[in-house]
Amino acid sequence: MSDAAKPTLLVIDGHSLAFRAFYALPIDSFVNREGQHTNAIHGFISMLLNLLKNEKPTHLAVAFDISRYSFRTREYPEYKGTRSETPPEFVGQIPLLEEALHAMGITTITKEDFEADDILATLASRGSAEGFKVFVVSGDRDAIQMVNDDVTLLYPSARGVTDLTRYDRDKVFERYGIEPPQYPEIAALVGETSDNLIGIDKVGEKTAVKWITQFGSLDAIIEHRDEIKGVVGDKLREQYDRAVRNRKLNRLVTDVELPVGPTDLERRPIDVPAVREVFDRLQFRTLLERVTALAEGGGASAAPAAPAEPTGPTAPVVRTLIDEELAHWLRTYAAADKAPVGVAVEYGADGRVTGLGIAAPGDSVYVPWAAGRGDYVALEEWLDADSPKVVHDAKRAYKALKTVGLTLTGLVGDPRIAAWLLRPGRTSFALGDLVYEHLGERMPEADPNQLVPSDDAGGPALEAWYSLRVSDALAEALDEGSRKVLLDIELPLVRVLGDMELTGVATDQPALRGLSARLGDTAAAIAAQAFEVIGREVNLGSPKQLQEVLFEQLDMPKTRAMKTGYSTDAGSLADLQDKHPHPFLDLLLTHRDATKLRQIIETLDRAVDPEGRIHTTYDQTGTTTGRISSIDPNLQNIPVKTEVGHEIRAAFQHGRDYETLLTADYSQIEMRIMAHLSGDPGLIEAFNVGEDLHRFVGARIFGVEPADVSPIMRTKVKAMSYGLAYGLSPFGLSKQLRIETAEARQLMTDYFSRFGAVRDYLRAVVEQAREDGYTETIFGRRRPFADLTSSNRVLRENAERAALNAPIQGSAADIMKIAMLGVRQDVDAAEMQSRVLLQVHDELIVEVAGGEADAVEEIVRRRMGSAAELRVPLDVSVGRGESWDAAAH
Repeated sequence: MSDAAKPTLLVIDGHSLAFRAFYALPIDSFVNREGQHTNAIHGFISMLLNLLKNEKPTHLAVAFDISRYSFRTREYPEYKGTRSETPPEFVGQIPLLEEALHAMGITTITKEDFEADDILATLASRGSAEGFKVFVVSGDRDAIQMVNDDVTLLYPSARGVTDLTRYDRDKVFERYGIEPPQYPEIAALVGETSDNLIGIDKVGEKTAVKWITQFGSLDAIIEHRDEIKGVVGDKLREQYDRAVRNRKLNRLVTDVELPVGPTDLERRPIDVPAVREVFDRLQFRTLLERVTALAEGGGASAAPAAPAEPTGPTAPVVRTLIDEELAHWLRTYAAADKAPVGVAVEYGADGRVTGLGIAAPGDSVYVPWAAGRGDYVALEEWLDADSPKVVHDAKRAYKALKTVGLTLTGLVGDPRIAAWLLRPGRTSFALGDLVYEHLGERMPEADPNQLVPSDDAGGPALEAWYSLRVSDALAEALDEGSRKVLLDIELPLVRVLGDMELTGVATDQPALRGLSARLGDTAAAIAAQAFEVIGREVNLGSPKQLQEVLFEQLDMPKTRAMKTGYSTDAGSLADLQDKHPHPFLDLLLTHRDATKLRQIIETLDRAVDPEGRIHTTYDQTGTTTGRISSIDPNLQNIPVKTEVGHEIRAAFQHGRDYETLLTADYSQIEMRIMAHLSGDPGLIEAFNVGEDLHRFVGARIFGVEPADVSPIMRTKVKAMSYGLAYGLSPFGLSKQLRIETAEARQLMTDYFSRFGAVRDYLRAVVEQAREDGYTETIFGRRRPFADLTSSNRVLRENAERAALNAPIQGSAADIMKIAMLGVRQDVDAAEMQSRVLLQVHDELIVEVAGGEADAVEEIVRRRMGSAAELRVPLDVSVGRGESWDAAAH
C-alpha cells in the first residue's frame, strides 16, 4: 500500500506538549475569570489545530502520564528525581485540557505504572504493523527510538510548540550518525540529565556515536570494553553498569495493554455545544472560532493567519504627563526601592530628543520634551538617581539625553545587550524582533511605506513597556554567569563608552590632509611605473583588468579560481609575488597599500567635527567574542608598525586645555590568558620571571640559551604561539612563515613536547564546547557553538577554530572592560578632569589634565594590572606624549 493510501495515526504526548506550551506562553496573559491559568491549554490546542491542518490524521489520540511514578521509579527511585516541582500555575490545567479534548472528539489514554511515551510506543508499533502511517508528537528525545519507515517523530523546538522538527530515519542519521533504535544506546552512555540518568564520565555524544559505529551496539561495546584505550576506556570499564541501567530504563515498552488500538482511534465528530461550554469557561474566543470552523467542515485552515486573541497582556493606555502629574507618577512607580521602569527616548529627524516614554508593568506615560522649560525637575532628578531603569539601546539614549542636559543612571537592563550575550552571532537587535522572538508578540510599528504613520503605531511609551517586558524574558533566558557579565560589566560600560564617544579625540586635520595628498602623489607615481612595465594603462582597482594583465599578458600562474575568474585579492597576489616575483606585481601591491592608507585618512578627515575632534562609535554588540568594535570611523584599523601609520597616529593629539596623552596597553594579554587557562608550567614560569616570552619559548624549543635565540627563531615562535590559539595548522604556519610544511609540523611538535599543557588545553576546550554547546570566559561570558556538531565539515571546522580562541579573546575583552570601569571609577572619585578617550585593541588612550599625569598613571597601572586574578601578572606598558604616536611605548 502506498503512503498516500495509508490511514494516518497521530499520537501525542500530552504532558510533554502541555509543559512546552506552558513555558512558551506568558502565564499572566492566560487567566480565566475564576483565576485559573490556561496558557498550557491554549498553546496545546493551538498546536493541535495546526497539526490537524498539516498532517490530516484519520486516527488520533493523546496520552497522558498519571503521575511521576512508574515501574521505572520502582527499579531506580532516583529516576527523574532532579525534576523540579510542578509550577502551581500549571496545576489544574491538564484536567481542563482533557475535558476540552473530549469535547473535540479526541481520545485520551493513561495507563497506571507506565509513562505516556510507553503508550505512544505501543500505538506506534501496532499502527506501523497494521498499515498506518504514524506521526508521534513528543518533546522527549527517547521517542527517537520509535522512528522507522512508517513512524515519524515531530519534535518541538526550545522556542515552543509551534516549531516542529520532523525526525524520519534520514533526519535521525543526519543529526546523530546512527539508526533510530541506536539512539537510546547513545543516551545510555552519555546520560540524560532531564531523567537523572547519570552517564559514563568523560563520554560525550561524539564518543558514544564513534563506539556505536565501531562496535554496533551497547552490548558489543561492553563486551569489547577492554579494547578501548585512554581515560574514557578506563571510565567505561569502571562505570559500564550505569549504561546498562540507563538502557534498561530508557527502553520504551511497545506492548502495553491498552483499552484501545489504532483502529479504535478514528476521529470522531466535534461536540460543538460541549466545546462552547468548555471554551467559554476558559475564555478562548478565537480558538472557539477555529474549532467551530473545523466542525463545520472548514478545517483548521479556516483559522485566521494571526490570532486576534492577544498572546500577551494588553498594553496600557498611554497618557501624556508633565509637571506635578509626572512627579506623582514617578513617586508612585519609580522609587529606588521599586521594580525597574522602562524608558525609551523619542528622536526627532535630527537625532535630538523630542520626548520620552516611561513604563511600569501596568502603566505607561509619554513626556514631551522642550529644552529650556523648567517643569522637568522631577524627571531630571529621577533619571539621574539610582532608581532601576531598563532601556533598549541604552548608549544611544544616554548620549541623546546628555546632549539636552539629562543624565541617565540606574541602568539595570538593556534588551539589546542581553540579546547579544544570549546569542552573540545574531545580526538584528531591533526591539520588535526581540519582542517577537522572546514574547511571541508583534509590537505595533509604523508602516515604513506610509507617508503619515498610522495612529496605532507604537510610540516611546509603548517601546518602554515592551523593553521592560522583554528585558525580563531575556534575563530569564541568560545563564547565571552571563547575567553577571551583563550586570557587572556590560551595563556599567554603557556610560563609559557613551562619554568617550561624546568627548571624541582632538585631531590635527591639516596634517591628515597633507598626508593624504602625499599618498595620492605616491600612488600616482607608482601607477605610472606599473603602466611603464606592462606598456599600457589599466585600472589597478579592477579585478577583471588585472586578471587580463596577470594571467594573459604576463602569463603568470593561475591563482585560486573564483566565479569571476582567478583571485586578485591581496593574499593571492602576495603568494604569487613570493613564488613568481615580477616588477609589476611588486608595484601593484605597493600601490594598493598606498591607496588603502589614503582611504583610511580620507575617512578620518571626513569625521572631524567643527571643534577639530573625531567621534568614533563603540559597538558593544559588534563582535562574537566580546571585544568592543569601533565604527564611523573605525579607529582600530590604523596600522601600527608602518611609517604612515605612525604619521596618522601623530595626528591624534591632546586638546587645548589638556597637558598630555597617556597610552597604556596590555603586553601579550592573550598569551597570559593562555598560560592561566592551560596551567602550563613553562608558560607560567616565563611570565613570572619577567623573561621575554618568545625568547624564553624559543630557547626551550630550539635547545639554546635565551640569549642565543635569533630574530628568525623568535619570529617563528611568536607566529606559532599566537597561531595555535586560532587553530593554525602546520600548512597555515608554513604559509605564514614561508617555510616548508614539514618544518612547520616539526616546529609544532617540538612546541607541544615542551608545553604539553597547552596542547591538552586546546584539545579539551573544543571537546568541552562540543559537549556543552558553548565556550565560557574566565568571568562567565558564554559563546554558543551549534556548528560543532554539524555534519557539514567546513562549518564544523570553522566552529572548532573559533571555539579554540573564544575563551581567550573573550576573557581579554572582559579584562579590558573591567579595567575601563575601574579607571573611570577612580578618576571620578578623585574628581579629576582627565578622561579616557579611546580604547583600541588592548590599549587605552587617556587625555590628561594639567597636574594629574602621575596620579592618572598610578590609577591606570593599578586598575589594568588588577582587572583579573591570573596565575601570571598582567603587565601594563604606559607612555606619555603630545600625540597618540608620541605616547607610544
